[in-house]
Amino acid sequence: MKATQISKENGVVKFSIEFTKDEWADALNKAYLANRGKFSIDGFRKGKAPRKIIENYYGHDVFWDEALNALLENGYYDALKEMDIEVISQPSFDAPEIKKDEPVVLTGSVQVFPEIDVKKYKGLEIEKIETKIGDKEVKAELEKVQKSQARMENVEDRASEKGDTLVFDFEGFVDGEAFSGGTAENYELELGSGQFIPGFEEQLEGKKPGDECDVEVVFPGDYHAEELAGKPAVFKCKIHEIKKEILPEIDDELASDVSEFETLAEYKKDLKKKLQEQASETDLSVMKDRALEKLYESNDIEVPEVMIAGEIDNMLYDMNQNLAAQGLGLQQYMDWTGKTIEEVREETKPEAEKRVKTRILLKNVIRMEGLAADEEEVGKLMEDFAAQYGMTIDQVKEMAGPETENYFREDAATKKAIDLIFDNAKQKAAKKETKKDTKEKTEKKAAPKKTKKAEKEDK
Repeated sequence: MKATQISKENGVVKFSIEFTKDEWADALNKAYLANRGKFSIDGFRKGKAPRKIIENYYGHDVFWDEALNALLENGYYDALKEMDIEVISQPSFDAPEIKKDEPVVLTGSVQVFPEIDVKKYKGLEIEKIETKIGDKEVKAELEKVQKSQARMENVEDRASEKGDTLVFDFEGFVDGEAFSGGTAENYELELGSGQFIPGFEEQLEGKKPGDECDVEVVFPGDYHAEELAGKPAVFKCKIHEIKKEILPEIDDELASDVSEFETLAEYKKDLKKKLQEQASETDLSVMKDRALEKLYESNDIEVPEVMIAGEIDNMLYDMNQNLAAQGLGLQQYMDWTGKTIEEVREETKPEAEKRVKTRILLKNVIRMEGLAADEEEVGKLMEDFAAQYGMTIDQVKEMAGPETENYFREDAATKKAIDLIFDNAKQKAAKKETKKDTKEKTEKKAAPKKTKKAEKEDK
């Protein structure tokens, strides 16, 4: 097989793929062997008629379509690699002129990934972000650690109050009838957590173990179960236990329990360092995202509709997968919202166009700057991916198929392009709000809105 690029104009490549006469003969024979059982000819058992007899009876080109499709199944993708082009649409082929004992030449055209000159990708202006971790942030983190080490203790000497955890049974009734999903035994509920519908948890305050009570509530009008939305309900409850959270002291003992340090002072110092590292990584990520946002805003390019449509397909697929994880589906989402698939696609289009445009810009920066990832960088990305999902490198390769390394190579080159854009961006300090700015904002917010008549009089 030999592939040749004939021309490239307005993002469309015209090309030819030539298959040798031996390749064509082999494809024809395979097509005959795979399909001979479909033909019935007098004098022959079904599937036993020679190829020439079938061709004479049904036409000399009876196996051509099958043979051509078989050649193109792998040959087309090999041709793309040989021509080093990235396509964004399905190809269209002209009808071939096939002659006996000669090579078969297919001529086709396909839309390719846009190749443009990115005008603005250096010197983009972004706001500098520099988060500083102080005592307030360290204290908040220590309180999270403290809560993670809390223990629960039964309460015997008082009634339940906000913040306690109740262990209780309940059964819900609407119009005197128990409803599906409204019953549980030994359920644990933290009062004040907002886990149940409004008004439920407050009615369980002031109760003691052994108490039985009726909790009367009204389901919200937008409740997810339509048959219950807006309806009054009664929950018959029986309290078994009341538990309260006992927090450990934030001291040297806690520090030694949760870290390798013996004193709270050492632990706080290390905690502050780690929080600062995390904050700095987050700052860097946000600034890079803003640099990409500026890249998108600063370059006006035409985005092929076929790429936008493909990205919408990808986004809807991801949306359906996320809904499926919650036991739902895209169709159910549309039923709930009353939207058609066309409306959902239209809503998704702006974000899809933004993603595609950004991808086009980045890939062309890679091309213009000659960026490429080396084997070490590709290997590191694969190792990180494997570690993240608890897999081996071989499992990653098996999962993603033969194009695995190309995927990670492109990902590494994209990261280089983003770094280049960010490194060449101009970082300006964030504007500090003065007392005057705050006053003006307050006055503007407090000022009554002018009527249209007053606005006309001002003019």
